[in-house]
Amino acid sequence: MSGSASRLNAISAVTNYKAQSPPLNFSETPAGSVYGSNVFSVKVMKERLPKSVFKSVMKTIEAGEPLDGSVADTVAAAMKDWAIEKGATHYAHVFYPLTGLSAEKHDSFLSPDGLGGAVSEFSGSALIQGEPDASSFPSGGIRATFEARGYTAWDVTSPAYILENPNGTTLCIPTAFFSWTGEALDKKTPLLRSMKALNTQAQRLLKLFGHKNISLVTASAGPEQEYFLIDRNFYFARPDLINAGRTLFGAPPPKGQEFADQYFGAIPERVLACMMDTEYELFKLGIPVKTRHNEVAPSQYEIAPIYENANVAADHQQLVMLTLKKVAEKYGLACLLHEKPFAGVNGSGKHLNWSLGNSTQGNLLEPGKTPHENMQFLVFCAAVIKAVHKHSKLLRAVIAHAGNDHRLGANEAPPAIISIFLGEQLADVFEQIKKSGSATSSKQPGVMTVGVDTLPPLPKDAGDRNRTSPFAFTGNKFEFRAVGSSQSLSGPLVALNTIMTEAMDEIATELEKATGGDCAKLAPAVQTLLKKIIDTHGSVVFNGDGYSAEWHAEAEKRGLPNMRQTVDALPSITDPAVIAMFEKYQVLTAREVASRESIYFEQFVLTLNVEANLTYEIAKTVIYPAAVRYQSELAAAAANCKAAGVSFDTTVLSKVSELIGSLVEKLAKLEGLLPGSGGHGVENPKEAAMHCSHEMRPAINEVRSVCDTLEGVVADDFWPLPTYQEMLFIK
Repeated sequence: MSGSASRLNAISAVTNYKAQSPPLNFSETPAGSVYGSNVFSVKVMKERLPKSVFKSVMKTIEAGEPLDGSVADTVAAAMKDWAIEKGATHYAHVFYPLTGLSAEKHDSFLSPDGLGGAVSEFSGSALIQGEPDASSFPSGGIRATFEARGYTAWDVTSPAYILENPNGTTLCIPTAFFSWTGEALDKKTPLLRSMKALNTQAQRLLKLFGHKNISLVTASAGPEQEYFLIDRNFYFARPDLINAGRTLFGAPPPKGQEFADQYFGAIPERVLACMMDTEYELFKLGIPVKTRHNEVAPSQYEIAPIYENANVAADHQQLVMLTLKKVAEKYGLACLLHEKPFAGVNGSGKHLNWSLGNSTQGNLLEPGKTPHENMQFLVFCAAVIKAVHKHSKLLRAVIAHAGNDHRLGANEAPPAIISIFLGEQLADVFEQIKKSGSATSSKQPGVMTVGVDTLPPLPKDAGDRNRTSPFAFTGNKFEFRAVGSSQSLSGPLVALNTIMTEAMDEIATELEKATGGDCAKLAPAVQTLLKKIIDTHGSVVFNGDGYSAEWHAEAEKRGLPNMRQTVDALPSITDPAVIAMFEKYQVLTAREVASRESIYFEQFVLTLNVEANLTYEIAKTVIYPAAVRYQSELAAAAANCKAAGVSFDTTVLSKVSELIGSLVEKLAKLEGLLPGSGGHGVENPKEAAMHCSHEMRPAINEVRSVCDTLEGVVADDFWPLPTYQEMLFIK
């Protein structure tokens, strides 16, 4: 293969790669033996805490009761001893600021003893509360830069864990993060508030169905994480990947994903070794990863856990992303979590499987074998339909950001139109309710015979799945498929929990009025309620092809919003009805909601500013010089041929010269739009976002279009950047 010296060196390094990490031996150390070994789990607490203290802590974890502060010193002492036994020298309050990333402040266990030595200390007050500097985290106007005080508070419902490093370990304590005024500066605090509100209204509904013993109802989540792995030699040769997380240039390779030969294909040996090491590290942290496989695009993969408590799942998901990146480095790979790192092939999502339930009533979205007879399930399912239809704009807004703009609506991800797929069985049940006010039957699972004698008859579900729906029912949960791969789970979870809380509240109020506490009146009241909900909100249900042009036209007739870009979607966060809902259920105050809209607009602007500056820099200092050098070589060849009296075809020279001229023109246009060059900063985030979306992004795309065309014309040994063909297929 030809190519520039830097590309050839990178290719040589890739093809001659040898593993740096010693191989894992699961026969000597079975995965089950390490699972949760680095977690201060319920099992560890039971072994190390006095019985009364253990029971007190478990009441908070299992029943949502307030934490008894008097037990903190005892818990802290046990936690410190356990951590030190595992080599810990420091503890860290881990929190999740509004950047969507993880943050941590480390403090040593050691304190001087006054005699020239030191003792290990960790008090209950140090466990419960920390004080990191809050001034440099985005607050959306809640805090001024000089107002620095911020607090972290121990979240006892998410277990502490040990983070390993070659030079020791650190005790990590999941915490909430808020300002001196008590306002949430993080992703966790609103999530915990939404879980509390969800439990209150879900229990209220369950009481209407005659349940007496009702345990804490929680939302559950199981995110399917998609990601790319490419060799680090290619990664470090691409300034756009380093700084923007995606390629801002790159012509399509001769072969992409059109053969579908990547999907569920054999996992390359080096990649599989990296996956197994990642899973080993996640097992130690008690993260229940279950599935791994090749995804559709070349060099794209997926890891998926079993779903768990939504708050814990959100914390675990942050650890999954960090671990994927950290372990990939050990294998000479770079993990890309951007929604669209490569144009022309599928991007990555984080499919959020969401449900709700408890230990006494089970999964509240489990339809059973005859869902038409399962009155309780139908009410909770109807609540989802009502919530998603009423707040589809909010759901679109919470997955809106610059990276997802490249993905949503393409033939790889759900469209920007939020709709619900129920499947044939449930769609039929609700259609019966709509037509006659009640349902009398449910389509039943069948048996599939595939015509091979050696294969047994296989159970067949009552309905097919739909991969084009942004919000699909998948058996006993809903899959929110529109969430971006780089996102924190918390924002979408807060929205889902809160809109479901509102729907359950309104449903419970209506049923209480209709029954007056008389159980005999419940069935007819539910029947009336279900018909009303499906009549009013059934337009959000769509079981067809979400990619089709026909659906876009049909959705418009139904009045379903289609907000294709981030700048169109984000204002829905501060819709008066949304603010009123968040305030009513004490999930977010009006100021906290407004701060989030401001921050998300600002992050959009900052992302586009980085991409614009990178596009300008790489095109002008890397691609333009390469094109000019090739132009000079062609011109010299033409001159030499002319001097020798030999004809020379100048078609390529003319094409290159034309493209260079176009590139100079497009770069001048982009330069005038850059921040500090007549472009917008972020003084007014919303106004700046409009500028970035409507003016700067098209200019970036115009520069890219010329450069990608040049890549197909300039001689390969002149082209300076690793190509898609190399990055995606050389492993």
